Amino acid sequence: MTLVLWLLDPPVDIGRDEAQREVSGELLKPGYQQESLIDRLWRGFTQLLGDLMDAGSGVTGGVVSLIVIVVILAVLAALLLWALRRMSRGRRAGEAVVFDGRERTAAEHRAEAGRLAAEGDWTRAIQERLRAIARDLEERAIVSPLPGRTALELAEAAGRALPSHAAGLLSAARIFDDVTYGEAPGTREAYMTLTGLDERLQAARVALETPA
Repeated sequence: MTLVLWLLDPPVDIGRDEAQREVSGELLKPGYQQESLIDRLWRGFTQLLGDLMDAGSGVTGGVVSLIVIVVILAVLAALLLWALRRMSRGRRAGEAVVFDGRERTAAEHRAEAGRLAAEGDWTRAIQERLRAIARDLEERAIVSPLPGRTALELAEAAGRALPSHAAGLLSAARIFDDVTYGEAPGTREAYMTLTGLDERLQAARVALETPA
């Protein structure tokens, strides 16, 4: 007996123990044991829709079933939209990936940053300068190379190795994220901030920064 028909028809008077045995026996069937949770949920959802369609044999029942289906789909769409917006906000909170897939040395990133800065392309110049910082830290084994690393993850890892530069690294990561997502325009001042940090980090030594 399906859910909708159970609601529409008078319930069959069976004992609690018998009902539990029937449910347990149904769930122990091989088909249920091999199904994943997602498959079970999807099968239950499609069965519910089928029950609603079957129950709406009359005009009134068909209208009611259609309204219920529309409401269910609207709720699912709203939940999906909410989840996507949360993911989008999470990414905008500061998770821009540092490298874009092209393998370059720190010197090459610095040269490209200087060229872009000379052209007044401050956004891309800032991005390349942070990539120069990240690559330099990797080349000097201050941080380990990590594909897909975000700017904030870089700041956290490098800040642990160079604690006196932790604040500057965090500020640089935020500048990078802001210009990458287009929330803030790249500026000469922001670029010079990263340039100054890059120069200071080149002179930093982990052995002098790490407490004894």
